[in-house]
Amino acid sequence: MIIIAGILEFKDPRARDEATKQSTVLQLATRGEEAGCYAYSFAPDPCIPTRIQVYELWADEDTLSAHFEHPNYFAMRDLLRSSGLVESETHKY
Repeated sequence: MIIIAGILEFKDPRARDEATKQSTVLQLATRGEEAGCYAYSFAPDPCIPTRIQVYELWADEDTLSAHFEHPNYFAMRDLLRSSGLVESETHKY
């Protein structure tokens, strides 16, 4: 199993909330369409109004690598970049 955990910081709470709302379709698509995806969650941080907490769980390196080539990944990347994202940090375990 591979865990991806991170944070996404937005310019203001409205930008964060809109990114969360718009990304729901892509979160569901990734969970449903991509083999080896056991969890894919971009959720608002309950304590920091400009932050999204990222949690992903993948079966192995092959399924994670395939994700990075999938249209869902590119769509999520583009959505976040256009939604007021100002900082991000992710780690792989």
